Amino acid sequence: MDITRLSPDDEAGVAAAVALKTAAAKLDCPDLVMGTPKGLANALRYGWDLNPGLEYLAHDSDGTLVGSVGLHFPKYENTDQVWFDVWVHPDHRDGKVWAELTAFAEAEAVGAGRTMMGLNTFDTPQDIAHAAEHGYEQKAVEVNRKQDLAGLDWSLVQSLYDGAVAKSAEYELLRIKGSLPDDLVEDMIAVAESINDAPTDDLEIEDDVHSVERFRAYEEAQAKSDNTIYRLVARQKETGALAGHTVIAVERERPEQGWQHDTAVSRDHRGHRLGALLKAGMLLWLREEEPQLARVDTWNAESNNHMIGINEQLNYTIVGRFLDFQKKL
Repeated sequence: MDITRLSPDDEAGVAAAVALKTAAAKLDCPDLVMGTPKGLANALRYGWDLNPGLEYLAHDSDGTLVGSVGLHFPKYENTDQVWFDVWVHPDHRDGKVWAELTAFAEAEAVGAGRTMMGLNTFDTPQDIAHAAEHGYEQKAVEVNRKQDLAGLDWSLVQSLYDGAVAKSAEYELLRIKGSLPDDLVEDMIAVAESINDAPTDDLEIEDDVHSVERFRAYEEAQAKSDNTIYRLVARQKETGALAGHTVIAVERERPEQGWQHDTAVSRDHRGHRLGALLKAGMLLWLREEEPQLARVDTWNAESNNHMIGINEQLNYTIVGRFLDFQKKL
């Protein structure tokens, strides 16, 4: 099997990779929103925050594309780890392609001096069996949910918002489209790092580390990927302290599609229904700014009952479950 790195400038290769992944997802998770060729190329150029992953394509001896593997080398934390995902075409699922791509990913990690592998898969018997066969231990479960805005009861959203406002009178909401203002970015670091209180189950991972540099890298990567960032920030009126935020990115290529990037409330400001205030307030803002928006996708640990409870009130339904595995090399 020939395994070669995919360049974002290889238009045919990028399109073939998207077609392969789409065929796999149609079988394993039919409602999963797949990337476009433009989206994949941008991901390979810019990543989430200017630390793009690598993608490799696997062709058999006849030149047929049979699989792909994506590798991500964390930069800010967990620098001992490599996270990867394997995609195999439905016509080539005898385990051989999966095994070769996994061995390739591990060899790349060793070559880079990394000592821990992280693997994300669909929640299917086949993927579970492959992971176990190669020595991977399941550590966490993530759930992808979608929000259907066409079927959203906006009176419920308004009611949730009004109820939260009544419990959070000492706070105000700031609407920020695009980059954070310079006078807020430093104070946003502690708010963003509140995400470290979210459950991570049994994963062996370090806390997220944020900085001004990382915020600006994220904003630049999203802008270059043609995504519009909407950030709603809760601020305490009396002290000016930033208490929480929620972030949604809307694709410009597919403006009907949005992605929940983050929601976090600082520990010192919990108990005021700020989570509900932010989530409902964001929806009301997006209805004004992006009336064509039809779907928003979010990811949560299956054990994150508090956030899931808010999401379910806002018409989020399950798309699929995904499993996180780890293995020490």
